[in-house]
Amino acid sequence: MQENYNPKDIEKKAQDYWYSNKVFKATKDTSKKKFYCLSMFPYPSGNLHIGHVRNYTISDVLARYHRMLGENVLHPIGWDAFGLPAENAAIENNLSPKEWTVSNINNMRHQLMLLGFSYDWDREISTCSEDYYKWEQWFFIELLEKNLVYKKKSLVNWDPIDKTVLANEQVIDGKGWRSGAEVEKKNISQWFLKTTSYANELLVDLKELKGLWPENVITMQKNWIGESNGAELSFKTSVNESINVFTTRPDTLFGVTFIGIAADHSLIKNCSEEIKKYCKKSLITNNDLKTLDKKEIDGIFTGLYGFHPITEAEIPIWIANYVLPGYGTGAVMGVPAHDQRDNNFAKKFNINIIRVIDNDENKDVYVGKGKLINSFNFNGMNSLSASKSIIKHIENAKLGKAVKNFKLRDWGISRQRYWGCPIPIIYREDGQILPVDKSELPIKLPEDIDFSKTGNHLENHPTWKYTKCSKTGLNAVRETDTLDTFFESSWYQSRFCSPNENNKMIGDEANYWLPVDIYIGGIEHAVLHLLYARFFHKLLRDQGLLFSNEPFKSLITQGMVLKDGSKMSKSKGNTVDPDDLIKKYGADTVRLFVIFAAPVENSLEWSDHGVEGSYKFLNKLWSAAYNIKNNINKSVKVKDHNEKKLKILVNKAIVKITSDYGDRISLNTVVSTCMELLNNINSYTSSASVSNKVIYDAYKILILLLAPITPHICQEIALSLKISDSIIDEEWPIADNSLMKDDIMIIVVQVNGKVRKKIEINSDAKQKYIEDYVISLSEIKKYTKDKGIKKIIYIKEKLVNIVTE
Repeated sequence: MQENYNPKDIEKKAQDYWYSNKVFKATKDTSKKKFYCLSMFPYPSGNLHIGHVRNYTISDVLARYHRMLGENVLHPIGWDAFGLPAENAAIENNLSPKEWTVSNINNMRHQLMLLGFSYDWDREISTCSEDYYKWEQWFFIELLEKNLVYKKKSLVNWDPIDKTVLANEQVIDGKGWRSGAEVEKKNISQWFLKTTSYANELLVDLKELKGLWPENVITMQKNWIGESNGAELSFKTSVNESINVFTTRPDTLFGVTFIGIAADHSLIKNCSEEIKKYCKKSLITNNDLKTLDKKEIDGIFTGLYGFHPITEAEIPIWIANYVLPGYGTGAVMGVPAHDQRDNNFAKKFNINIIRVIDNDENKDVYVGKGKLINSFNFNGMNSLSASKSIIKHIENAKLGKAVKNFKLRDWGISRQRYWGCPIPIIYREDGQILPVDKSELPIKLPEDIDFSKTGNHLENHPTWKYTKCSKTGLNAVRETDTLDTFFESSWYQSRFCSPNENNKMIGDEANYWLPVDIYIGGIEHAVLHLLYARFFHKLLRDQGLLFSNEPFKSLITQGMVLKDGSKMSKSKGNTVDPDDLIKKYGADTVRLFVIFAAPVENSLEWSDHGVEGSYKFLNKLWSAAYNIKNNINKSVKVKDHNEKKLKILVNKAIVKITSDYGDRISLNTVVSTCMELLNNINSYTSSASVSNKVIYDAYKILILLLAPITPHICQEIALSLKISDSIIDEEWPIADNSLMKDDIMIIVVQVNGKVRKKIEINSDAKQKYIEDYVISLSEIKKYTKDKGIKKIIYIKEKLVNIVTE
């Protein structure tokens, strides 16, 4: 064993052994408890960043720990490889997105291997592979046959820079989530998945995840799905077309003084050109639910009227900018006495205000419940009874019904781009819209693309889009939209279970491995990715491919990596290159730092000093091993009490660290406990009062406890000290319960909160004996002499504090 720690040599040696022997290969084994650990897979942008390193180190640590527990571990990796960045790079550089993507994957794969991650590389998948996207084309056709996919004209979010449709979730403060461009509204034909068919189940099944997922993620999902119970009412209009309105407050029906509609409502076709022009402008600027409260109330009278479903009173119909396109029925009943937005709108445009809920507080806008007034036959009823009675009345009159409503909308999955999965649809010359025959799958992307041209490269391709119907021979054109990339990332966790299955989308092995036991990724994916993945899992279950209800049993949302208080980004120039760190300090130092610097769920503040500290600790660990190896036969004068103390410290460390890895997932405290244990081992080694065997055994436990975090150095030390040929295959240490408590305990003695002495006393001493003994000590008497003792505070096995008068 060389005297100095040289990470470059030992890390290459360990990695060569792991990867050439495929020690992380996972196979189904029903005799073992399975453990499926997964991080959200990366987009192959070219290079790993420190955020990647942190995410994947956390999953690797947990995978290695559970492997040492004797569990059957699946820990795969792949690439979320379709998407606009590759296409944009191709356009900028006039090269193939496939070439750009494959090059980036090769580079990032190399970086992941340099960090020693314990992936089963035989399961690596790439979503741009035909073997992968063939199956989502197959699944699209299956869903189409089940009426869970449909096409319709829809007002969509259009990114003018990326030239594609964005889902509502991909619009952040009115801007495209990738380009940052101001999003426009366009009315185009789109493909949709019926997420609304699963809205209730997606909501109810969140109960299965309580206590296993972060509460804030569950809350975000609940809010996005947005369950509300109420009534849908039908208002006849002056143009012989009804307006449907959903309300959670049927008890306020008699307070309606206007109807607000969205700028894309079908009623607009009956309005003047001036109104249509206003609506067109409004659709561009008024499309984001998240910025709704920041916008100034605005609107315009349509010149049309609706009629109250019970009183038949005439009610003006207004375009209101707080009624958003694409949400609900596109219309609200304006009740300005009992809704703040309605009140603001009514006051701005001098619309009548009628109170219908008695309000002792005499508030201008009362949103609470109470007894009805100004409500005809329903006067005097409380809100709950009145709501039930009003719903019954309108149901009998066939003017509405009780409904459960959800904010969740169907998922628009069409994207006008080249680098995505082709949608397997043809438009036949006789007008029929049909799926391609499954025998033709996969529908491959053409590679002869001229990226110097703008627009949809599939739509503009001279030959690819022209085909024939395989059943009739009729001419047809292909669908030139591709699927949203969230389509790919919604089911990859299932494909990892059988990535080489040629005859099925998902092999039978999936029902052995799924659900994922621990899933790790950023909080920014709490709605988009996680909701779609849950939805897809249920679709696959109902297809008969999966048995479980949820894809991810437990969820960890790791914090961001910050530098000088800001998120690392190329634009800010504050990034840190993992390759440079590995070259200078080694992979184990990088792994140790990102684990030790902060709890996994917190943001991590980058610190060069912290990296140096991690490197120094590993040098100290190596030096301890070198000293143990070279002093194994050195004679010492053993003190039995010291030996027992060290054994107790080791066993307490086993118990705490096992809990930190397993129950608490408090990985940073694993490191701090290991640091303390190393200090104790070195201290007892220096005192020459503990046998070499006990020192060796203690150090062996320390190496086992650290192995999931710093596997390379632990592997080399294990070989050098003949602890193990392969430390990752060693069993996790089990504490000896008989060595959990020392015969002697150290008690801190305080007088009026100031430390005056530390005493050693038998561990089984009773509180009364300890207090009497402390009071009798001459070193303590001088602080209590001529003073009465007011009380004695005793903290078991830790402290005695004497409080004087």
